[in-house]
Amino acid sequence: MDMEWLKTGIGPLKDLIGFLHKKSQTNNIHKKQLIKELRNNLNVFKNGFLNNSSYDAIVDLLSNNAFQEAVKVNFTFKKLKAGKIEARHIFDERNKKYAGWDAERLADKIDEKIIELRNIKKLNNNSFKDVKNNISLMISNLYYRMKLLADFILTDSHS
Repeated sequence: MDMEWLKTGIGPLKDLIGFLHKKSQTNNIHKKQLIKELRNNLNVFKNGFLNNSSYDAIVDLLSNNAFQEAVKVNFTFKKLKAGKIEARHIFDERNKKYAGWDAERLADKIDEKIIELRNIKKLNNNSFKDVKNNISLMISNLYYRMKLLADFILTDSHS
């Protein structure tokens, strides 16, 4: 498994995870759970990279429960971060296509990709070994979406 694409982002990732930990200190239970879930998922990528873990293991550890709970209770994602993603929130070239999106649309895309990856794995004897999909690309896209959501929440945050 090759996670070279994560190599350059490991330093900023530690800072983002630290920020998300601080940001999760809120009274809004769904906001807290969403931020903690994002932090924990980014930690899975960081530790998966450091330990050269398999994509199978990484996908098994990713969570989307807080997102699905938030949707069930009609959580207002503007409380996570209001506004639209702008060029100043985007630090990775591949995320430019998300300019104009809001937190809810991006979180929904992250949830969709986690479900899709789990389903691909289940369809292939619970392993990504021998799958026809470009799993490395799908997982790196998922990581960069999560990082963008964290960067978006972080930018202009005064806490």
